[in-house]
Amino acid sequence: MQHEITAPIPLLDDRGELTEPGWARRPWPVYDRSRVRGGPGRCREWDSYLVGNDRFALVLTVAGSACLGIDSISLLDFRARRQVTRSPMRPFPLGPTGLPASSEEGDVAVSGRGYGIAFLHSRSEGAGHARLLSFHMDRFWDGRAIDGSITLFDAPEESLVLCAPFSRPGQFCYRQTISGMRASGTVTLGDRVWVFRPEDSFGTLDWVRGVGPRPNAWYRASASGLVDGVPFGFHIGAGLEDSPAATENALFYGGRVHKLSRVALHLPSARGRADGLSPWTFSSGDGRFELLFRPMPVRAFRTGAGSLRPYPLRRFGRFTGRAVLDSGQVLEIRPDGFCRTGGTPLIAAAGRPSRGRGAPVRLTWKKSARRTGSPAPAWAGGGSSPGGGSSR
Repeated sequence: MQHEITAPIPLLDDRGELTEPGWARRPWPVYDRSRVRGGPGRCREWDSYLVGNDRFALVLTVAGSACLGIDSISLLDFRARRQVTRSPMRPFPLGPTGLPASSEEGDVAVSGRGYGIAFLHSRSEGAGHARLLSFHMDRFWDGRAIDGSITLFDAPEESLVLCAPFSRPGQFCYRQTISGMRASGTVTLGDRVWVFRPEDSFGTLDWVRGVGPRPNAWYRASASGLVDGVPFGFHIGAGLEDSPAATENALFYGGRVHKLSRVALHLPSARGRADGLSPWTFSSGDGRFELLFRPMPVRAFRTGAGSLRPYPLRRFGRFTGRAVLDSGQVLEIRPDGFCRTGGTPLIAAAGRPSRGRGAPVRLTWKKSARRTGSPAPAWAGGGSSPGGGSSR
């Protein structure tokens, strides 16, 4: 049984343990680094924004621990089938450029040799709460600099908040996913300009604070768009958090969270290895989430932080299938996107396949991953038996 947190609480107690594992619709748990067992130096933290539509996408990430930070810019052009990522490293980010303790307030501004990234909050009586993303990086691709300014607004009333412990004392993950923010702005690379328009471009924030092991398999899937003109999206995950109190699987519809239990990711294999370019399938035991994901072939160019990137591998593509809300309403996800009336959605997935030989891995709550002799599903979620969540 998943446990919902419904009132403000401290995230950690005096021993550095979660006071109340579970999930919430708002960031009720209050994060205090001073309560982390072993001190703030053990923390891993990141703010990662994904902005896009069915033609191009942008990923901005500021991540770090006490002694090392990683600042990443990734631009994806689906028509050109190209993904370019640069991830310079930065020492001691929890000093003068530490990440804020809340996703609702506190600005982020980092810079290094030839680049800078800023995430700012803006509030006004007329426009409400907006998030302003700006960045610059010299020689991003083919000797050309990249610049951009994006505004995210119309955030939904509810988001997915997860408080999950790991197996060792003092280890935890505190995650918030805000899906379906409208996006407006531009990205410039040399003389090329990409324009995000709010009618067909959406943004997602992945906000994470925690202490934990490095999983050797980690899958995520997320999407944002419209169904009959109503904002819709989802977030599915497997391989990071280890708790029966809550899964990180949810639907977002009309500004509300519709919680999912466990969902199985069936990753295809080819010649004894996981095949990330063939269609993936997602299925829940209760039939509430049944989707097929078709990845787009994209050439990836990366420089910088190597295996330390928060998202080592990304796959973008389209989902088709069906999702069922808490009320029983069935939403049909069509091949041409979620939207039936105006605009097309961003569809994105990211994963970290397990290393070594072996086809799809089986993910459980006690072991991050294990090799299997035949194709097997990766289970995302909590509980004692397979049945419901998935991948980003």
